[in-house]
Amino acid sequence: MAYKAHILLGRITKLHGFEGAVSVKLEKEFIGKMPDMESVFLEIEGKPVPFFISESQYRGGDILRLKFSDYESVERVSAFSGCRVFLTEGERVDMMQDDQPDLSGFEVRLPDKSVTGTIADVIQNPEQWLLKVKTKEGQEILIPLHEDLILRIDKRKKIIYMDLPEGLTDINL
Repeated sequence: MAYKAHILLGRITKLHGFEGAVSVKLEKEFIGKMPDMESVFLEIEGKPVPFFISESQYRGGDILRLKFSDYESVERVSAFSGCRVFLTEGERVDMMQDDQPDLSGFEVRLPDKSVTGTIADVIQNPEQWLLKVKTKEGQEILIPLHEDLILRIDKRKKIIYMDLPEGLTDINL
């Protein structure tokens, strides 16, 4: 069960009922298409803590109800209110394989805050998704779309923060 901080499912907004269920307000990308989940990570005091799911109920909209194994009372889950909920690495990979990500127009930025370019297209190869990025100089470069290279995605600002191996962008020029 690998933890990836950039796969935010949502945030626990309140307790539900008297049997230890919580309500999770989902991030927009998960509304209407929930991955199958056996476990999640809760961010407790800034650290990821794994929890196995005993029950999951999603009826559409932006609220998901979860119950965690061995946490079957309000007292046991009351401290989780406000915690961020993250998916495990494998659950996100399965979602991305089914749907072509719509990243056209997103800006690609590196850790030093430099801008590599803007995504013109997402190319699906049999084994690897590729980002076709147009640089400010008008050149096109191909960057593998792999979760290990993505630091985070800001959907509101349309920016993908990536940590690329040295020389990767020079190969295509």
